[in-house]
Amino acid sequence: MRVFTAALATETNTFSPIAIDKRAFEASLHAGPGQHPATPTLCTAPITVGREICAREGWTLIEGSASWADPAGLVARATYEELRDTILDELRAALPVDGVVLGLHGAMVAQGYDDCEGDFLARVREIVGPEVLVCAELDPHSHLTARRVAAADFFVVFKEFPHTDFVDRARDLWALAVRTLKGEISPVMSVFDCRMIDVFPTSKEPMRSFVDGLMALEKSEPGVLSLSVIHGFMAGDVPEMGTKIIAVTDGQPEKGAALAERLGRELFAMRGTFMVRQVDEKVAVGTALAAPRGPVVIADVWDNPGGGTAGDATVILAELMARGAQDVAVGTIWDPIAVQICFAAGEGAEIPLRFGAKSAPMTGNPIDRIVTIRKLVRNAQMRFGDSFAPFGDAAWVHFDGIDVILNSTRAQSFDPSLFSALGIDPKSRKILLIKSTNHFYDSFSKIASEIVYCSAGKPYPNRPAETPYRKARRDIWPMVEDPWGA
Repeated sequence: MRVFTAALATETNTFSPIAIDKRAFEASLHAGPGQHPATPTLCTAPITVGREICAREGWTLIEGSASWADPAGLVARATYEELRDTILDELRAALPVDGVVLGLHGAMVAQGYDDCEGDFLARVREIVGPEVLVCAELDPHSHLTARRVAAADFFVVFKEFPHTDFVDRARDLWALAVRTLKGEISPVMSVFDCRMIDVFPTSKEPMRSFVDGLMALEKSEPGVLSLSVIHGFMAGDVPEMGTKIIAVTDGQPEKGAALAERLGRELFAMRGTFMVRQVDEKVAVGTALAAPRGPVVIADVWDNPGGGTAGDATVILAELMARGAQDVAVGTIWDPIAVQICFAAGEGAEIPLRFGAKSAPMTGNPIDRIVTIRKLVRNAQMRFGDSFAPFGDAAWVHFDGIDVILNSTRAQSFDPSLFSALGIDPKSRKILLIKSTNHFYDSFSKIASEIVYCSAGKPYPNRPAETPYRKARRDIWPMVEDPWGA
């Protein structure tokens, strides 16, 4: 067998002011054929797992390019078309192939392209024809459009949020691909539209039990090959935004459709109960200061670069400063200019510095302080499960009992190693202020005495009923209370 694999991924917050060009992919991951490192990023695990599987099967794996950019705003049209066409040319050069196994995100939007993955998959299908297997791994925070469903044989989606299972799901994807290519199964996808948009952390109930139930059904229900939830991505203003269920069966589309609908209606019945309780910055800081011991983790859930925001909001930091908080470590605030100034000044320097709150309104005000530069690190990175996440050149600055990590490559706070990468011991601090909606939970919960979820400012459109969408559908919950009533 000859199998082609490649990856092209980012998550687009269409409301974000952070435009994306090729440099953003190069800063995160941009690897040519055969140059992908042994460790996968979030959406490139099909490549690294594919190496292992094809070696075991004695098959030929033809690797195309792999490109991943951290979530942000719209991708430049020329950048998307260049990255897309590079992979398509690599695929043409690899022909004939028996299968195409891709790593995608599912929420990429470019100038002129509301559905990048649909466009890409349709072109892949046109090149290989109707008989060749085409499948992909997706992030659940994506848009499942009719065009991409028509172009692919099946999708496998991360089940966990935080996405700790992206390698496991890549193994599931390849297991189905291998069985399909050997003629053992005939996968068919059934999709159910849940007519809703919500946030579904699997680190708490009720989503924890729902996902456990999906995995149990995959093992126990005859003919069911894979079950997935497309959570949807509420910051993507595209026509087919929303939550959907995918059921992949062995040639049983009617059974898949019935099962997808049953699961989708169960999910809809629990709408609005999934997200953890959030408090404002005053309550968050008060709770952290009153805690008997640390570290108390304050998660700035909506200034999350993993959702496409800048990651430079200062609302919670300003409240900590106003309350005289001490023994605080902040990781991170994105400010490439401030980082550049710090590198010019050098470690140990004491300088006046303005940082933060440059990207958008309602993210607070810039911080002005005399700071001491404690540590400078080139090309810093933190762990995220089996992979590493770069956060660029970084500076640790200190003032008034507070330590702040300034970074030059936007990245959410995945893991406490973001602090230790700069020489800060996160376990020794009373308060850790981080920026993430839920990906932080798996690692930070292991060291936190308490976790406080804080909704501060408005860097992210997190209330769909109030969001000024121009393209997204309005016939889903919570835009309407009962989308089934009509």
